[in-house]
Amino acid sequence: MIGKISRFRVWVRQNQKYAPVLFFISGFLWDSLTLGRIDQLLDRVILSTYLIAASICIYLFNLADDGKWKGTIVERVEEYLPLAIQFFFGGLCSAYVIYFSRSVSFSKSVLFFFILVILLFANELLQKRISNKYLQFSVYFFVNFTFFTFFLPVVLKTMSTFIFIVSGLVSLATTIGLIVFIYSVSPSTRREIHEGKMLGLILGIFLFINVMYYFNFIPPVPLAMDEGMVAHSIEKENGNYIVEYERSPWYNFWRQNRYEFAHTPGTPIYIFTSIFAPSDLNKKVSHQWKWYSPHTEEWELIDDIGFEITGGRDQGYRGFSYKSNMMEGKWKVEVTTEEGLVLGILNFKVISDPTNQPQRLITKTF
Repeated sequence: MIGKISRFRVWVRQNQKYAPVLFFISGFLWDSLTLGRIDQLLDRVILSTYLIAASICIYLFNLADDGKWKGTIVERVEEYLPLAIQFFFGGLCSAYVIYFSRSVSFSKSVLFFFILVILLFANELLQKRISNKYLQFSVYFFVNFTFFTFFLPVVLKTMSTFIFIVSGLVSLATTIGLIVFIYSVSPSTRREIHEGKMLGLILGIFLFINVMYYFNFIPPVPLAMDEGMVAHSIEKENGNYIVEYERSPWYNFWRQNRYEFAHTPGTPIYIFTSIFAPSDLNKKVSHQWKWYSPHTEEWELIDDIGFEITGGRDQGYRGFSYKSNMMEGKWKVEVTTEEGLVLGILNFKVISDPTNQPQRLITKTF
């Protein structure tokens, strides 16, 4: 065992440049194998443990240069603390991506993941311009914020803009509290960072995330749209939804249904969605049908059809809307919450021609 520890220590020292990134990725992969549903108690315990452990490791790491841990067991693991921090950062970040990678709006949530990765690589690229501790506290605040944005709605069993604001304030208070505490007890940290600059950076990130939320670049956590498609027919039978739609060509692998919709005038066009929500969480959502006017060159809201979803089903709450009087041209249906936050967008083009028959029709049961 001692030999293995020694070999690991040698490996870490030889790969100091890449080890933090590898441990970040390890945390991501570990979550991919262990996490299930966001509303499960085990998942909440794991993620809470990650955040608490990351906080403790950051505290231990920032006091290491002060000789605080001389002669203690912590001294033996001091050089591994940055790796542990990156592992827990990776675990917290990946949880956010995993829970919403199922969503049709995955591009919104993956943006957060790329921001975190950029921050980690910036440690190498910008080390002459910015201190590692600045980056460390910045990433900590970012993952702290994303954690509370989906953790509080699950615990409180409700979600709204107000809950998002509360989540931000809780993460802001805990992060600033940790920074101020470490700054007050660590002379080396006081020499390395300027308290005002650090707090300004945290407040800047706080403002940035809220602006992204306002402009719908952040998914309305903890909701996620599992399925979304444009269909020719939908029937309900024995509690199941039987959906008939045109498959997209193989080279458009990111779409389920064909973009060009072969429409027979007078027949309805259906929009089917399934939306995941945690157990005991009820929420009003709507299908907003919009048509692109070639005259005004703007999207015009044609219809807004709302319904309430109930959380708890693994494959999401199923629902659909339809319209019969359809104009030719570009359409999109935005699936939104009552606050106007976008869960997903379904784009399609209506071609009204009786001779244009549907292609690659497929029937799927949900």
